[in-house]
Amino acid sequence: MNNDTIAAIATAVGEGGIAIIRVSGPDAIAGIGRIFRSKPPLQDADSHTLHYGHIVDPHSGDKIEEVIVTLMRGPRSFTAEDVVEINTHGGVIAVKKVLDAVLQLDGIRIAEPGEFTKRAFLNGRIDLMQAEAVIDLIRSKSDRAFSIARKQAEGTLSKRIKALRQTVIELLAHIEVNIDYPEHDVAEMTARYIREQCGNAIEEIDRLLKTANEGKILREGIMTAIVGRPNVGKSSLMNVLTQENKAIVTDIPGTTRDVIEEYVSLNGIPLKLMDTAGIRETEDVVERIGVERSRNALEEADLVLFVLNYNEPLHEDDRKLMELVEGRPVIVIVNKTDLPGRLDMSEIEERFGKETIVRMSVVAEEGMDRLEEAISRMFFEGELDSGDLTYVSNVRHIALLKQAKQSLLDAIEASDAGIPIDVIQIDVRSAWEALGEITGDTAGDSLIDQIFSQFCLGK
Repeated sequence: MNNDTIAAIATAVGEGGIAIIRVSGPDAIAGIGRIFRSKPPLQDADSHTLHYGHIVDPHSGDKIEEVIVTLMRGPRSFTAEDVVEINTHGGVIAVKKVLDAVLQLDGIRIAEPGEFTKRAFLNGRIDLMQAEAVIDLIRSKSDRAFSIARKQAEGTLSKRIKALRQTVIELLAHIEVNIDYPEHDVAEMTARYIREQCGNAIEEIDRLLKTANEGKILREGIMTAIVGRPNVGKSSLMNVLTQENKAIVTDIPGTTRDVIEEYVSLNGIPLKLMDTAGIRETEDVVERIGVERSRNALEEADLVLFVLNYNEPLHEDDRKLMELVEGRPVIVIVNKTDLPGRLDMSEIEERFGKETIVRMSVVAEEGMDRLEEAISRMFFEGELDSGDLTYVSNVRHIALLKQAKQSLLDAIEASDAGIPIDVIQIDVRSAWEALGEITGDTAGDSLIDQIFSQFCLGK
């Protein structure tokens, strides 16, 4: 348990209708009670109640701000400690004055990034997976990513990891009994027994890892580069997808001179769109820099939307781009299908295949549904709308699951090779510890500090 009390602004900095200052710790209620004027006094109030009053200067007693205070006594709070939340008028000055008054109180200090959630973890209210899901909730780029993060915050995935860990600890217990009391021949540790027990755990790990690619995409988004030669409709496509005029659209080639980035959700699929400068040879120094950045964006992309003009024959620049994107995850967008067709589709189909080609008229906003289907088919095998939201999406979790699986495979191999059981125990314990690192049961202090340092202040 923590012996000090922390405070921080829990809402976004800037002007707004309301701002919230969160205070958590043993002195939260008594401390705020010294600067909050209300009837009855805050110290005598029941848990989970709202109170109207004024925050006053701790030295002069002058009124600072009219507020509503929320009182939550531990352990029935987010941190499992006494928590007070001060709801004040939004705005930099009002919030600063109230926070300054709070921090002048003895025993209350400014919170570190993520310290409220860290206390919830250290006090046993949530595990490390649930804590990390809080970050995902905040950073969600689509409704589906939010739903997955919410499920993880509720502990859905944690339960599966803990059940998996229980399977491994039972195997470990049998091994240790066999080592300590070999004369009793408890649950004879045959190669077949170890293979069965480890095999069951590996099957569950494989089921979880099967969702890893989709989960990571839903969490982080698909890095999507929109490429094509100038004036094929890249910026128009960007604007339609974002439903904003993010990119300048003109008939002048080379209008886009840098990479424009924006997150969008396309039928529940989060895309990090990068509208690139038209890739071509140019003497313009500024445009040349933009073209180089476009090439770099293409290297980083998980998906390439390669745009061609249906109204023009294939250009030499188009063919150069074909060679550049070939072998990458690419969807060919044949744009301007509302105009007469002059593009030789046979060459496109021969190089990329019919299934990767989407015919569109970006101006008329025709073909968006086909684009959604193509992306879903490419990354989710067309099954994005399944009801199961138990996805492994965190890179750290994925790596530890793979580590646990490898340790279990090593245990099977060692057993089959007739290696002594006390050596096999090391592999099984390694798997158990890797799974525990996911939930935080075996995580070291440095890892925990690193994870919570990624949180925003006040969370």
